Amino acid sequence: MENSRKIANNYSSLNDSSSLSSDNNWNNSMTPGGGGGGAAYLNGDAIDKEKCRYPHSIVWTPIPLLTWLCPIIGHMGICTTTGIIRDFAGPYFVSEDDMAFGNPTKYWQLDLSRVPGSNAKDLWDRSVHDASEEYKGRMHNLCCDNCHSHVAYALNAMRYDGSNSWNMVKLCFLMLCHGKYISFCAFLKTWLPFLILVVIAAVVVAVVLTV
Repeated sequence: MENSRKIANNYSSLNDSSSLSSDNNWNNSMTPGGGGGGAAYLNGDAIDKEKCRYPHSIVWTPIPLLTWLCPIIGHMGICTTTGIIRDFAGPYFVSEDDMAFGNPTKYWQLDLSRVPGSNAKDLWDRSVHDASEEYKGRMHNLCCDNCHSHVAYALNAMRYDGSNSWNMVKLCFLMLCHGKYISFCAFLKTWLPFLILVVIAAVVVAVVLTV
């Protein structure tokens, strides 16, 4: 009888431990945008939207006028593994935690397992730092060497996903595909001005055609 009780207790403890391990694995494998309270996980690092912390993520925000005319055009930055935003904000200037044109409306959290080497976090942070130091010495060029180029430089430096061919065009379209909006208001901030302009243009065309 005593042996039966011990076996039952051991079995119960094993179940509890297995359940806890399963819960931890679930939390660590959640994709960006999931979870409650604004938290999402990748590589065990939580997104904190209230504090504007997006660990090892690319972030994006609209640029007035430009984004209104073409919603895929915006301002981009890259975050350290602790979520600090670095962005090429203007000539010879890379800001830290003060993103040009306002807080991000969209983010894309990248997978540290795609950063080569045994210490992915160190390599990520070093690459972001090196890219920022490099761009502190560059003139900002809207068409050729801009905020997207700064992010691409960091990804190339760390050879993210085994590639050193990251560029501003590639990032522009990948952010469009993989980026997640911070909230519904962030979605409206990005698309509403463009939609208003489309409606105005449509009304003007309709009036002209009826005259």
